[in-house]
Amino acid sequence: MAEKKNILTYAGLKQYEDELHDLKVNKRREIAAKIKEAREQGDLSENAEYDAAKDEQRDIEARIEMLEKLLKNAEVVVEDEIDLDKISIGCKVKLLDVEEDEEMEFCIVGSTEANSLQNKISNESPVGHALLGRKAGETVEVETQAGNIQYKILEIQRVS
Repeated sequence: MAEKKNILTYAGLKQYEDELHDLKVNKRREIAAKIKEAREQGDLSENAEYDAAKDEQRDIEARIEMLEKLLKNAEVVVEDEIDLDKISIGCKVKLLDVEEDEEMEFCIVGSTEANSLQNKISNESPVGHALLGRKAGETVEVETQAGNIQYKILEIQRVS
C-alpha cells in the first residue's frame, strides 16, 4: 500500500524544513553536550540529568524521523496555480455563519498543517471537506458534532 501524501503549502514545507534543520544541527549538538556533562558527573545509574538528557535525545531523534518521513511524502501546493473560482487547498476563505451572522476566515491546508489557533483547517475536516470545490456565493451546510451549520462563502483568496 502506498503511503499517504502529505499535502503542504509552501509556507508549511519551509516551516518543517527549518525545524528539521534546527533539530539536526542545533538540538543534536546541545543534547550531546548535556549527555557529556552528565557523564562527567560519575555514576550513571543514579544520574537524573543523564536520564533526562537521554530521554530528550530519544524525543529529538523521533521528531527528526517523523519530519523526514513527512517531507519525503510531501506534495506541495503551488499557490500561484490555485484556481480562485473554487475552493481548494491553499485558499483563504471568508465565510458567513448564517445562523450566528458572524464572518470568519479560514485557510484550507493539508491535515499535517492544520492548526485551529491559526485558523488553518484541514481539507479532511468536516468544514474543509464540505468547502472544497465550492464557489463564492454558494451556501454550504456542514454536519459537525455541534449539529448542522450553514456557511455562505463570501470570498476566496490566495494565502498572502
